[in-house]
Amino acid sequence: MTAIKHALQRDIFTPNDERLLSIVNVCKAGKKKKNCFLCATVTTERPVQVNVVKVKKSDKGDFYKRQTAWALRDLAVVDAKDANKENPEFDLHFEKVYKWVASSTAEKNAFISCIWKLNQRYLRKKIEFVNVSSQLLEESVPSGENQSAAGGDEESLDEYQELNAREEQDIEIMMDGCEYAISNAEAFAEKLSRELQVLDGANIQSIMASEKQVNILMQLLDDALKEVDKIEHKLSSYEEMLQSVKEQMDHISQSNDLIQLSNTNNMKLLEEIEFLVNYLDLSKGHIKALTDGDLSSSKGIEACTNAAEALLQCMNVALRPGHDRLQAVQQQQQQFKDLREQFARRLANHLNNVFVQQFTQTLTLHYRRASYHSVSGHDQSSTLAQHSAELTLPKHLPFHRDLLRYAKLMEWLKNTDREKYDGLNKNYVDYISRLYEREIKEFFEVAKIKMTGTSKEGKKFATLPRKETAVKQDLESLHGSSGKLTGSTSSLNKLSVQGSGNRRSQSSSLLDMGNMSASDLDVADRTKFDKIFEQVLSELEPLCLAEQDFISKFFKLQQNPALPGSVVADSTEIDGGLLSRQHNLLGDRHSVPSEKEEASIIRAMMIKVFRCIEPELNNLISLGDKIDSFNSLYMLVKMSYHVWTAENVDPASYLSTTLGNVLVTVKRNFDKCILNQVKQMEEVKISKKSKVGILPFVSGFEEFAELAESIFRIAERRGDLDKAYTKLIRAVYNNVEKVANESQKTPRDVVMMENFHHIFSTLSRLKIACLETERREAKHKYTEHLQSYVIYSLGQPLEKLNHFFEGIEARVAQGIREDEVSYQLAFNKQELRKVIKEYPGKEVKKGLDNLYKKVDKHLCEEENLLQVMWHSMQDEFIRQYKHFEGLIGRCYPGSGITMEFTIQDILEYFSSIAQSH
Repeated sequence: MTAIKHALQRDIFTPNDERLLSIVNVCKAGKKKKNCFLCATVTTERPVQVNVVKVKKSDKGDFYKRQTAWALRDLAVVDAKDANKENPEFDLHFEKVYKWVASSTAEKNAFISCIWKLNQRYLRKKIEFVNVSSQLLEESVPSGENQSAAGGDEESLDEYQELNAREEQDIEIMMDGCEYAISNAEAFAEKLSRELQVLDGANIQSIMASEKQVNILMQLLDDALKEVDKIEHKLSSYEEMLQSVKEQMDHISQSNDLIQLSNTNNMKLLEEIEFLVNYLDLSKGHIKALTDGDLSSSKGIEACTNAAEALLQCMNVALRPGHDRLQAVQQQQQQFKDLREQFARRLANHLNNVFVQQFTQTLTLHYRRASYHSVSGHDQSSTLAQHSAELTLPKHLPFHRDLLRYAKLMEWLKNTDREKYDGLNKNYVDYISRLYEREIKEFFEVAKIKMTGTSKEGKKFATLPRKETAVKQDLESLHGSSGKLTGSTSSLNKLSVQGSGNRRSQSSSLLDMGNMSASDLDVADRTKFDKIFEQVLSELEPLCLAEQDFISKFFKLQQNPALPGSVVADSTEIDGGLLSRQHNLLGDRHSVPSEKEEASIIRAMMIKVFRCIEPELNNLISLGDKIDSFNSLYMLVKMSYHVWTAENVDPASYLSTTLGNVLVTVKRNFDKCILNQVKQMEEVKISKKSKVGILPFVSGFEEFAELAESIFRIAERRGDLDKAYTKLIRAVYNNVEKVANESQKTPRDVVMMENFHHIFSTLSRLKIACLETERREAKHKYTEHLQSYVIYSLGQPLEKLNHFFEGIEARVAQGIREDEVSYQLAFNKQELRKVIKEYPGKEVKKGLDNLYKKVDKHLCEEENLLQVMWHSMQDEFIRQYKHFEGLIGRCYPGSGITMEFTIQDILEYFSSIAQSH
């Protein structure tokens, strides 16, 4: 094995600058045994690379060749199969598993031990050894010849050091001086030895010559030590002097520290005093503004606002630890609290008085108006019409503008005294809701009067004294309680809005005017209703938006976030229920409502303020629907547009929600109108003694479609109308067919033809996109029944001739050839001539004239289809004539038999009959 190892080193590894450390003779497990060698090698150049090389003997000669090489760092696992028993098998796990069988267990162990040492030295224990005896994994224990050789080689590799560049240069210079150094190494070594002896002698002489210099140097050192002793003595004296100076400086330093500490304390004390004076001091001007400031003038409001903000800043100052124990600070804070409560009370009383003053002015105006007309004897309806000729709602912009001057003060009150803020909120809602209720109800009464154009005269003066008394009572109750308002609302809850009874009675009288038929109203009446309804919505929309914007700005509430549906349900309660919900949302004075809660507060206030809008709108819609059911079309378009507009402005606003609820009512009325139309179609009864003509519900559908298209031509949302169209047209089709089947006076085909022709003409003229399929169906039915009626009618004038040729066609269908039909006894030439003689031209013209009169009796004048029908009959008659001529030519060839009239005669007959009538 040693000879093989040296041979492999010489022939394979030395040329590649590698050293062979261990070798094992192996063959692959489980196959035909082909021996090879696994070699562990390292490179001689740094960095060292460790490889496992497979060497195999060549088949062509007695030499070895390198077959495969693996880097040792790619080796993952070494599996010795059994750690306790001798087993020559082992596995090496590279990118795949290689199974080997060694020639002996000793060689296997030596090779695995070498691999373990290389792993320890170069790979930092990266390889995993499985089923390997612990004795093999001890680096200090040698194992066999191969291990010793490997260890020796590794040690020599560690002791070897390469020459650096300078050493190489010196050796080259030395060798250049001795040309024979390479050829005669002994002579070169002897020369080097002689030169070394010469150098040693020179060194000894140099040491002996320098002894005198050494003595001189020693004398100098002794002198230097004496000087050092003198210097040390002086330094000691200096140190004693500095020690006393140090003690004095320490004393001075301690005094300075005490002075600095005193200065620091004084500065901190001054800083604390300045902080308290700067942040807890309220100027006399601000105190005067809070106690006696004028809340009526703009300058006074501005001064009070600045003073209130300064007070709030003083109260919100974050005191440092210990400040609250100072008596002066406690007194100042108590003064701030007293000023806050005093100013909050004064502000709440003033704003309550402003609310009362505004409501009093409006009620006074109503009182004067009612007194004047009760004396002059004018009708209340005419009074409302005179004062609201333009159908407009009073604008509250000046009132809002005056109150918005107090917006910052309301924000201050909201942050400082929640109870008074809530009281003002409730008082404002109570005042303004009564004011709006009066104005809106009068506004809707005027709208109803304008819609109907009349009012009942029987109750002209009965309700006026009561209205005058109610207004007077409201004024007295307001004046009696305005001086006692302190933020609570107990006195306000006792006020009640009077006079609503007479308005309700008047509304009832307007609704009891009786149902008007749609045929009694012209386009002008419907246009008038449309303008009035649009005016009502146009007046309500800016009113609600302006009030909601004012509430948001005045009470400092956010109105953008979307609100849950439960808030709306809770806020619809009346009086106490609504305001209790609102109070719960506001919470106590220390809580801060979220944006969603503030938005819900706005909605609750708006529902309370405008609680009469939705009922009044529903009453107005009901009145319009009773006046003319087709008014629901106008209302549907207008409401849809205004709901869409309101949702674009604020989808969660009160206006958007209210109009959406009313839109649902309008859609229900519209659906009810459509169902009534369908019901009327189903209940139509026709006369048995007169011809049918165009059915009334067909004309009604035309009227409805024309009206709907004129109304919806600018509408963006036609979904409801398209559904109604589909429902109506199907009902029209079904009932036309039903009436046609029940008709006794007029043939079924005529009823179907005329009505579907009318429907087709209407749909073609109006070009309704969603009914295009129904339009094509109407055309198909009209054409189908026209052809059916023509064929049925033309069978009568040439009845025997028709029967004769039908018999011929039946024989041909049974299999008889056409040229053999003339041999049939019933269809010979004599029988044909006999039948033809019965229909000379004069008789044909007479039959056609009778047919024209009969058709004229069947058709109605409204559709003017007589000429169309007559032309279709002419074409059908000519077609039958050509068909008869063709049968004669094929079944009776060469007989010379022809009809006694020609196509030209037929054209003259039809033309003369049409002109004579």
